[in-house]
Amino acid sequence: MLLKIFKGNNPGAIVLITLIIIAIWVSAFIHPSGEASVRFDNSPMPLYGFLLKATGTTYLIRTIVAFILSVVLIFLIMNFNTTNFFINERTYLPALMYALIQGLFPEYQTLNPVIPAAVFLMIAVMRIIDSYRKPGLANNFFDAGIFISIGSLFYANLIWFGLLVIIGMVLIRTVNLSEITIAVVGFITPYFLLFGAYYVLGMDLQELYNVIVENLMDRTDAYQFSRLTIAVLILSSVIAVISIGYLLSHLSNKKVKSRQTFSLLIWTFLISVAVYYILPSVSVEMAWISGIPVSYFLTHYFVFNKRKFVPDIFLSILLLSVFFIQFFYLK
Repeated sequence: MLLKIFKGNNPGAIVLITLIIIAIWVSAFIHPSGEASVRFDNSPMPLYGFLLKATGTTYLIRTIVAFILSVVLIFLIMNFNTTNFFINERTYLPALMYALIQGLFPEYQTLNPVIPAAVFLMIAVMRIIDSYRKPGLANNFFDAGIFISIGSLFYANLIWFGLLVIIGMVLIRTVNLSEITIAVVGFITPYFLLFGAYYVLGMDLQELYNVIVENLMDRTDAYQFSRLTIAVLILSSVIAVISIGYLLSHLSNKKVKSRQTFSLLIWTFLISVAVYYILPSVSVEMAWISGIPVSYFLTHYFVFNKRKFVPDIFLSILLLSVFFIQFFYLK
């Protein structure tokens, strides 16, 4: 019953999902905190440093900006399926799924570099998929390289997702040297302009280099998982794994473009998991990125699983779990 309400594309579903998104962010506005963003504030990447100066030192203002950016990201996530229709169902469920993933870590519901970086990554993924069946040289890969590179100037570890551009070429088109070259040129252009601007303005190039290396390699503070968070993450991970398994079992039956889109999303998820476990500079903020593909995996499972009782139970668990986390964070 609950799933039937949410998976439609009627105005009622939009209103209900909007109210849930607002409810999930209530704790962030009641207790605006810089607790999770302190480590990013100390040595920010250039564009994130600029964003910090623009928003000032008031955590409430930063939370408002973070909320606006998260809404933009949710809109892009919905628009991606609406435009490409790879789930083959017009539904707003991806928005709900991603909002719930945001709510798992309320400490990060404030301005942090991963949020704008995730926006640029989402745009890059959309540009890669738009190259499907595009005749001639596709400038989409140049655009995707630029967007991921710009995103990494907010959050340095987005740089590893540059692999998606090459993976996208392999999945969608016949790889050729020209497209690889323009993708690489697109990727290095923002950094070339940044270092060039530093040089022309007489700013410290060594300091810029040190900031980038520090953001990529320095060990971050370990996130302190509460017992409730651990329990919720275990439940959520089980549901996510089931949804991925369900997707993989049905992937070969999908149309070519849908199959390629899901394959690119799977690679996005795999890179995010690898980066989280391998790099000492990455913590749970990666959920803002890994949550993008997971929101589609969950939506696919909830929409197409014919045993409606089980998905209803899973959706109820996700909703209640996130609201429990948010409630205890308020206390």
